[in-house]
Amino acid sequence: MMAAGVAVALALWLLLPAVGVGEAGPPPIQDGEFTFLLPAGRKQCFYQSAPANASLETEYQVIGGAGLDVDFTLESPQGVLLVSESRKADGVHTVEPTEAGDYRLCFDNSFSTISEKLVFFELIFDSFQDEEEVEGWAEAVEPEEMLDVKMEDIRESIETMRTRLERSIQMLTLLRAFEARDRNLQEDNLERVNFWSAANMAVLLLVAVLQVCTLKRFFHDKRPVPT
Repeated sequence: MMAAGVAVALALWLLLPAVGVGEAGPPPIQDGEFTFLLPAGRKQCFYQSAPANASLETEYQVIGGAGLDVDFTLESPQGVLLVSESRKADGVHTVEPTEAGDYRLCFDNSFSTISEKLVFFELIFDSFQDEEEVEGWAEAVEPEEMLDVKMEDIRESIETMRTRLERSIQMLTLLRAFEARDRNLQEDNLERVNFWSAANMAVLLLVAVLQVCTLKRFFHDKRPVPT
């Protein structure tokens, strides 16, 4: 009997968390950023799930590679082409409201046969469901007429702070991407300057040696030819 009771308790303990998770619903989609290397002559696509009736902001930058440009396309879950750009260094696009499903983001470097590209992109979601949940919570916990400060004012202040903090994080990420692109561009320029400086120095040395040899040939004493 004791063994059976232990088995039943263990089975209930294993089943209860699964039921709780199922009732909680799917977890919210988080914002994300990604940096990858796109080889020359290649195309690479990414898929991102999105909820319905939300806002999706996509931002990308080419931070490395010759030309700092890439082709970009964005397709809806139904296969509708929403954005198509050619030979762009950066871009920002917003889809609002979104459809439930997987959005397709493609970066194409097939026009380049030699240079690979270092691409950074960021996805930012803004769901209206979170605001509705916060409003429902505020209405549930608000007393009748005993608080001097309204819960609505507190909620608005918190939402304003959250929005400003998220925008600050996005701006810092954007500035970091700009800094990486400028650093890569400066490093490429430094390599070119060093290469051509070395080439010019080699040409100057070669010209100097040729001039010395020419002057020696002009001032060389010729021996008289015997008759």
